[in-house]
Amino acid sequence: MPVLAGSDAGNRGVLHGASLHGELALLHEAGMTAVEALTAATAGPADAFGLHDRGRIREDRRADLVLVDGDPTSDLAATARIARFWKAGREADRDDLTHPLL
Repeated sequence: MPVLAGSDAGNRGVLHGASLHGELALLHEAGMTAVEALTAATAGPADAFGLHDRGRIREDRRADLVLVDGDPTSDLAATARIARFWKAGREADRDDLTHPLL
């Protein structure tokens, strides 16, 4: 059975995006490898919801990408150390975003 990561944002104390880092840590603590936890947050949901243009880094995909400081396949905490990110192929500027945690 596939396990999908994606917190229940909108519930009290659960923030869009920010809560995912803790969820990945909990999945790892529950026995998943770092790669399995990352897949549960990327390719897994894309496959489960039929979002064929995302979830993997490939030429024919949407190009949502997060560059982190570190190797999240061996240290999931690296996912919280966001260096740069792109949405639909365009680099986003943190200063232009309105989310208070970004």
